[in-house]
Amino acid sequence: MSATGYSLLGFVTWALLLLMWMEILRTHLVVSGRVPANAFAPDNAGLSPFLQRLARAHANCIEGLPIFGGLMALAMMSSRASITDPLAYWLLGARLVQSAIHLTSTSPTAVKARFSAFAGQMAIGLYWAIKLLIS
Repeated sequence: MSATGYSLLGFVTWALLLLMWMEILRTHLVVSGRVPANAFAPDNAGLSPFLQRLARAHANCIEGLPIFGGLMALAMMSSRASITDPLAYWLLGARLVQSAIHLTSTSPTAVKARFSAFAGQMAIGLYWAIKLLIS
């Protein structure tokens, strides 16, 4: 498998792990009787700040997956992974950094760092889109 394939798998796996983590924590809240099973909001409103950040970090992955994953999938399906391979691990790393920062802090410095990680992903995505369009 190419770097693009591994990065796409990593992106999807990371989104799945965030979802599983959130559902494990939600299950604990239900089993312990602290929250009724039908009382969860998609953004975890009314729950701990960490659970709200976890929901948002997962949503960020799901929002980015069609864009960045789509570009990686297109590159692989059109046998042009040579375009995405050099930056594929950088994109995945930036996504992991963005999520990690999102989970740990909402300080102004953290928000700026998180945006920087996202901006890196956008730049890589735009570069890939242009290269895929012109090659």
